[in-house]
Amino acid sequence: MHIQSLVAAPPPDLYISIDNINTRYWHLGNDGSPIILLHGGNGSIEFWLYNIAALAVHHQVYAFDMVGSGKSDYPDRSYSLADQAEFLCGFMNALKIERATLIGNSMGGGVVLEFTKLYPDRVDKLVLVDSMGFGKEISLGIRLITLPAVVSLLRPGRWMIPAMLRSNFYDGKQLPPEWLELRYPIFAIPERNRVILRIGQSNFNLAGVLPQVYRPILDSLPNIARPTLIIWGEYDRIIPVKHARIAAAAIPHSQLHIFPNCGHHPYLEYPDRFNRLVLNFMAE
Repeated sequence: MHIQSLVAAPPPDLYISIDNINTRYWHLGNDGSPIILLHGGNGSIEFWLYNIAALAVHHQVYAFDMVGSGKSDYPDRSYSLADQAEFLCGFMNALKIERATLIGNSMGGGVVLEFTKLYPDRVDKLVLVDSMGFGKEISLGIRLITLPAVVSLLRPGRWMIPAMLRSNFYDGKQLPPEWLELRYPIFAIPERNRVILRIGQSNFNLAGVLPQVYRPILDSLPNIARPTLIIWGEYDRIIPVKHARIAAAAIPHSQLHIFPNCGHHPYLEYPDRFNRLVLNFMAE
């Protein structure tokens, strides 16, 4: 099933306070084991629009706007992977989720890996989707957001959407207008620029991902004892597909699926295939 054949209404927005940070989340499903969906840097829960209901048929599924993203608060604080992992821990504690399967895309995948280092007993399974953490290589656009002068020039507008689609998706023209209209108000939140710079400087420099960010993750991969599903877009322009193979070779109980003709967001470009793959993995 291609994305254009899917129609999905967003779940109702819910809010919870985590460390005095107002945090937006979605929750669907009352049965089965918990799943938590983590979007990428400066993303939002709208990225999971075509996945949450399908996964919630058999599971309790949560997706939340990570601190400094979406409609959650934008505090002045550190946005390192470790700090974001602690925020994830706070989210789980607030909703009394003892253990969960964690599904993370891009920076969200880095947060999943950092959380697994800190709290391995609270993780059932991992799904890493075009995740950061396996090397320094990352797109030029991400490296440039470490520069205040560059970030200061960012002015949210619809004119930026074509460039975003070209960099993030194999074929951005396939994305339905309903998703773009849902996502655009989040994309245009003025406070994003301030946090974009903080995220950039916490994790990257002009050479790529900071060594102190990705090297401890690489060292920890052989210690991951949980079943791990690695999903990647073959033509990811943000994080190269070779990182998928690095992860698969290093994580003991892992399986790798590379989506052809796909960019940085397989769950959004091929949601039906992604959902079936994850549900099968959960049922194993």
